[in-house]
Amino acid sequence: MIVTLTPNPSIDRSISLPQLLHGEVNRASASRVDPGGKGINVSRAIAAQGSRTLAVLPAGGPEGALMVELLRAAGVDHLTVPVAGTLRMNVALLEPDGTTTKVNEPGPSLTDADVEALLARTVEGYVAATSTSTSTSTSTGTAAGDGSSSGWVVGCGSLPPGAPVELFAMLVERARAVGARVAVDSSGAPLAAAVQTGPDLIKPNLEELEELVGAALPTLADVGRAAQELVRRGVGRVVVSLGGDGALVVGPDGTAHASAAVAVPLSTVGAGDCLLAGVLHALDGGLGAGDALAAGVRWGSAAVALPGSAVPTAADVAAVHAVLTPDPDLTTALR
Repeated sequence: MIVTLTPNPSIDRSISLPQLLHGEVNRASASRVDPGGKGINVSRAIAAQGSRTLAVLPAGGPEGALMVELLRAAGVDHLTVPVAGTLRMNVALLEPDGTTTKVNEPGPSLTDADVEALLARTVEGYVAATSTSTSTSTSTGTAAGDGSSSGWVVGCGSLPPGAPVELFAMLVERARAVGARVAVDSSGAPLAAAVQTGPDLIKPNLEELEELVGAALPTLADVGRAAQELVRRGVGRVVVSLGGDGALVVGPDGTAHASAAVAVPLSTVGAGDCLLAGVLHALDGGLGAGDALAAGVRWGSAAVALPGSAVPTAADVAAVHAVLTPDPDLTTALR
């Protein structure tokens, strides 16, 4: 079971253009609307594979009502916290060569009470979901396991106005107190604060990792060393998404790299979120870190071949071949 918290969700409008002309009237060739935000995308990707997930989010205004409708249509179980403001609308402009230009709104301002409600609902949702799973396993005669966690809580994305920088750090502490494994996919100060609490997994992209460690990382070796230092500081595993260079995982059981070719890239929106969803889905299913990374790369690459922020189905993922390299050549320069 994977529970996601998205404190700053969005309605994502993706507009396809023959070419983006700055300062001119641009006529769209197609458009679509999806529920968005990193955690929402993780839950959507998992639900699209037919697996259990729960999305927790604030909802307010007309966009909040639309978000609930879109999540229901996508088959995503969700818990919402009513807020006074309205959810943000993000716009992605997509060109035929895969170039994506994004305009993201800031989102509604959250009060202290809103933040507390989001954290409480996330933990409550996890406890209820995993208690149901345990009861079902016991009633059917399935072994309850060795006492290890039966799922993940995932804190994802940017923070809206009013939210404390420590929000994801608070999530790590509260979710861990009820036995959850915790992953964080954020950036800047919220990610740095979360790292101090030692989450079980973080998933920065290259730029976010460089910001976190305060240094340029031009080769896989640099990325690997930076990730290893974070593991030494208490992070369980570091998964680094590297765009066209695939992804790297570093943890106590070693380092692995995975990549996959995308013949016709259509949109990179949400691809990193789908990668994280694939990694967590595989880890939750009992796979090792390397195989989980390869699964994540398949999910992320399948997303790149889809329009807008669409998430891949099982058939889309099955069509992607990923190359997994344990102990990769870390002298490789990144593009």
